[in-house]
Amino acid sequence: MLDKTTYLHIAKLITYMKTIIDFTSTTDSIEWQTITDAVMGGVSKSNFEVTTDHLAVFSGHVSLDNNGGFAMVKHSITAHCKDYTTICITLKGDGKAYQFRIKENTATKHWFIASFTTNGEWQTIEIKLSSMYAMFRGNKVDIPNFNGDNINEIAFLIGNKTAENFSLELKSIALK
Repeated sequence: MLDKTTYLHIAKLITYMKTIIDFTSTTDSIEWQTITDAVMGGVSKSNFEVTTDHLAVFSGHVSLDNNGGFAMVKHSITAHCKDYTTICITLKGDGKAYQFRIKENTATKHWFIASFTTNGEWQTIEIKLSSMYAMFRGNKVDIPNFNGDNINEIAFLIGNKTAENFSLELKSIALK
């Protein structure tokens, strides 16, 4: 049985959390698009699938051949984030570093990014929206950090300048 203080704390967290993706049957793998360095001659491979256990798995192999070195999966979404400060991603990685990326406008070329490292266990990564900085093709863009009212595209990217297999399991993405 939870004491009153713990119960109120959990109720407050639930009230302030807004799930934007939870990989239920309404989230289809087809809605996610994988992109690799093949767009510039590389040979990296990636896959994205939503399992019957309501988990998404982004996996593959990053190759450095032909000046390659990255794999990404992206998804168009409409998420109003004006009243929220933090992205919370529940995931299980493989101990490798990844980037979480967002765009307010899908027409812009730059992404707002934040890097995180997985630990091989289930964890919830919390990223302050205001800490996400603009990048385009691996170069920082001289504009302010993210301060938008909406998120219209999200992505996960791996590109550690290492040839490696990777696997990132995703359970949910929420705003807090």
